Amino acid sequence: MADKDPSPAEAAAARAKEEAEQAALPYKWTQTIGEIDLNFPIPATYKAKDLSIVIKKTSLVAGVKGQDPIINGDFPHPVRVDDSTWTVTTSPDGKTKIVEIHLDKVNKMEWWAHIITTAPKIDVTKIVPENSKLSDLDGETRGMVEKMMFDQRQKEMGLPTSDEQKKIDLLKKFQEQHPEMDFSKAKIQ
Repeated sequence: MADKDPSPAEAAAARAKEEAEQAALPYKWTQTIGEIDLNFPIPATYKAKDLSIVIKKTSLVAGVKGQDPIINGDFPHPVRVDDSTWTVTTSPDGKTKIVEIHLDKVNKMEWWAHIITTAPKIDVTKIVPENSKLSDLDGETRGMVEKMMFDQRQKEMGLPTSDEQKKIDLLKKFQEQHPEMDFSKAKIQ
């Protein structure tokens, strides 16, 4: 039997549970399709040298030296260690400092349900991505999106798509190379 959509009350309860679970974490985190940023507060008396931040391809350990880590666990997916960073900034009130950790995802086409596998998950199906510009995309993805947009415009105007145009051009070239052949009954599919 197929799953049915939750009622508004069930959806609200699930959202409230998720928000409570995330609020209980000792850190806050946000993500884009390609990156994750997380942060946690520390007393203003600490400096960067007092911290132990170890970012590995599949795990993270972060906290104050000599104390239990604030974050310690495996990532659900790998990160690019060389492109991941951390900094310490003073909070606006000056009473605390904020440890900010930036993680660069290896797979920039997937949302993470949690930072570490032991943390509560969020419902990634509810994520609404920010609008992006074609110029923000990498070359290969941009080319694919531009081709799809071109093909869509061609279909709307009743014209051949880029793939169909390639077939037509190939047949035309073949016809020019072989004028002795009769193509009057040829069908292009």
